[in-house]
Amino acid sequence: MTDKPWKVRRITLLSVIAASCIAIQLTPRPPNVEFTSVITFTVGIVFGSVFGATLGALVMLVNGFLSPWGFCGLSMLFQMVGMAIVGFVGGLFKKITNEGTARLCVEAAVLGAFLTFVYDIITNVGFAVAFGIPLIAALITGIVFSLIHVSSNTILFGFLAIPLSYSIRNFLGGGELRP
Repeated sequence: MTDKPWKVRRITLLSVIAASCIAIQLTPRPPNVEFTSVITFTVGIVFGSVFGATLGALVMLVNGFLSPWGFCGLSMLFQMVGMAIVGFVGGLFKKITNEGTARLCVEAAVLGAFLTFVYDIITNVGFAVAFGIPLIAALITGIVFSLIHVSSNTILFGFLAIPLSYSIRNFLGGGELRP
């Protein structure tokens, strides 16, 4: 019986995070500067790999239909897979890490850069498939956007992922980040 308020608080918080993430994703902004990756990663850290992956896929599904840039089409599936990986890895990051906060922030920044690079490769493959263009052409066309994306996410992951995960855990009444 005492577990019910905690579950309600958790479900409420996840709903608010999902709605906020979708709202931020749908807000017009410079291309490839986004908060969805760091939020998805953080949800993975706090709630586990399945929740993180689910949030990432859900946000990209909604974005694929409602984006201010237009309907995403076939490449939406690649975006969903890429963002699901980001959330899933957030859950793994929680399980393997056992360092101090500053070290965690640096690790999150490096992991954010790597995950963003992987996401961009996956979505460039999706772009090539969706539009029937050679993969090399899609990768070359996306270089500038990838540089912006990797750079901005490196900064966002480094400065936000760990403090945000601590804040969420504190809100839920949890202890430290480490398992």
